[in-house]
Amino acid sequence: MSVWILRLGHRLPRDERVSTHCGLVSRALGADGIIFSGQRDKGLIESVERIVDKWGGNFKVKYEKNWGKLVKNFKNKGYFVVYLTMYGINLPEAIGEIRGKSNLLVIIGSQKVPGDVYDFCDIQVAVGNQPHSEIAALAVFLDRYFQGNEINKKFGGKVRIVPKRKGKEIKTN
Repeated sequence: MSVWILRLGHRLPRDERVSTHCGLVSRALGADGIIFSGQRDKGLIESVERIVDKWGGNFKVKYEKNWGKLVKNFKNKGYFVVYLTMYGINLPEAIGEIRGKSNLLVIIGSQKVPGDVYDFCDIQVAVGNQPHSEIAALAVFLDRYFQGNEINKKFGGKVRIVPKRKGKEIKTN
């Protein structure tokens, strides 16, 4: 099983924080990696890589200028392409079909996405048909796809949180 996220249209400086959070959510909630497209942002890549180095996991972070070619390559490898948009089929109606696919490329946008995205995707999925954050949509989608099991994933990093009812505790290796 392989799940990759494609973040379209990253813009400097406007999307720095949101794109970083897309990477963090992708990693924490079970994706194998994220690919950023749009403006090249070395700081964005390094920021997410620092989190992976510190907190663990095998999460990959990449940049690809030609997102269309990338999507075609994923499709040629048998990936099912999901585009998260408020115009899609609501998640509860679509998740059964999507869970039947073992390899996913999940596309999330920032600015208005190119029309080709609608042609490339196998399914458009909405986490509600109202304006919302791509971060929230991604988090809800991944949680539903993995049926909550990603929450218990062990990352084996240099630091880890010890869950507490009150207060906080961080262990370092």
